Amino acid sequence: MTVLITACVLFTGLSVLWFISVQLKDASLVDPFWGISFLVIALSTVLQTGFSPGKGLMLAAVILWALRLFSHLMPRFMAHPEEDPRYQAFRQKYGPERYWWISYFQVFILQGTLALLVAAPLMVAGSAALPDSIGVWDILGAGVFLIGTATEAIADRQLSTFRADKSPNKPRVLDTGLWRYSRHPNYFGNALLWWGLGLMALDQPWGWLALLGPALMSFLLVKVSGVAMLDAQLSRTRPGYREYMERTSGFVPWFPKGA
Repeated sequence: MTVLITACVLFTGLSVLWFISVQLKDASLVDPFWGISFLVIALSTVLQTGFSPGKGLMLAAVILWALRLFSHLMPRFMAHPEEDPRYQAFRQKYGPERYWWISYFQVFILQGTLALLVAAPLMVAGSAALPDSIGVWDILGAGVFLIGTATEAIADRQLSTFRADKSPNKPRVLDTGLWRYSRHPNYFGNALLWWGLGLMALDQPWGWLALLGPALMSFLLVKVSGVAMLDAQLSRTRPGYREYMERTSGFVPWFPKGA
């Protein structure tokens, strides 16, 4: 019942967000709220099952990450009046007269479903029986989470600084800082923080099932919407990116070849 109520709360919020996106004719509104979806899931679960120190640590982690990600993505959405090219392509494919309702299922319902699956650690840890004190797995998971969150935040900041640089001698490819050791350090940090949240659920009965969430997120980041898609796009459109690919690790940070 807890999962069902949480799903209803999440999809109600996403339905409202979809309605707003239809008025704006911009489905990319969903992107800044990706992290907020997990905050909704975590809060809904804890409010239904009761607060505890262990759940408080998990909630603090999710709040930190979700608000950091929202504060990073929302200004980018507001600064670009045009819809993200991914959604523009879908709008052209299905036709503007139909995409307003297709986007509800293809974008908002799909993202909500994926969020529920990835959020397995949040629902397992958030459903713990009281008193649920902070244990070794919670502390270990929190440590991994903080490393992942810091990695993601630093990589995002370095990328934003690179994009804002309009100088004529700007490098063609960002290959400094964390980006010297990984082509996608922000994605790596995101995967790592989810493994941290997964570890925080291991002290619960059947807690190992919560690791399916981080595993799914890692798969999506590497094979679906992250590394694979961006590498294919940038290798075609960004001069120098193929050479960057040849010398730089795709996901897990490592020393560049020839360094």
